[in-house]
Amino acid sequence: MIECETKTRKWGNSLGITIPKELLESEGIKEDEIVKVIVLKPNQVLRKSFGMLKKKVSAQKIKNELRKELHNE
Repeated sequence: MIECETKTRKWGNSLGITIPKELLESEGIKEDEIVKVIVLKPNQVLRKSFGMLKKKVSAQKIKNELRKELHNE
């Protein structure tokens, strides 16, 4: 997974994002191709899960919880 920051822009009645040219080229993304986008605001990145680190929890449980939160499962 490659990460980048981009800014939303008004696009008709919706908001759109642009994907930087360098990312398109490095990933080989073409027009009309379906891609998966994970949307996270910078201050919301895995906030809930970091509270788990205050308790004694197995690394596997932390990994599972982070995966669930990241993918909204």
